Amino acid sequence: MRIRDVVTLFHYNYWANGLILKSGALVGQPGFTAPAPVSFGSLRGTLVHIYAAEWLWRVRCEEGKSPQAHPPQEDFPSLRVLGERWLAEERAMLAYLARLRDQDLDRVISYTNTRGIAYQNPLWQLLAHVVNHGTQFRGEAAVVLTQAGYSPGDLDFIRFLREANQPGG
Repeated sequence: MRIRDVVTLFHYNYWANGLILKSGALVGQPGFTAPAPVSFGSLRGTLVHIYAAEWLWRVRCEEGKSPQAHPPQEDFPSLRVLGERWLAEERAMLAYLARLRDQDLDRVISYTNTRGIAYQNPLWQLLAHVVNHGTQFRGEAAVVLTQAGYSPGDLDFIRFLREANQPGG
């Protein structure tokens, strides 16, 4: 894997997040916080989990710190607040990735998970995990949105690639 491949995956990740956020804006505040049969209990819970994981892994990889908890859902009273924080995190991650070189991807990152258990992985594995994790939980968010009548549509990586290669895309 090369850094340009990782950057492409993160651009896909942010494109797909954008589709989810766009559909999320259509459900309004009641739909954002309404209970839903997904892992984190609501659309807000699911989206905050995706955001928090992106933040947590960047901090672990870039800063060498291991946050002991995700920010609580209550820190994100609206989709607007979440979207603003997410955009700032996106910029921070892309700035971090821009400083990396191919050889950095093999560097082993030592970290502690939120339960205090120590692990080590090469950087490329952790960055790939962030994107894959987002894919899993965007799927849950898409189910909530689709059931509310606001499907985000096709979130596939190949769609992103095809749109990115079209003029103006």
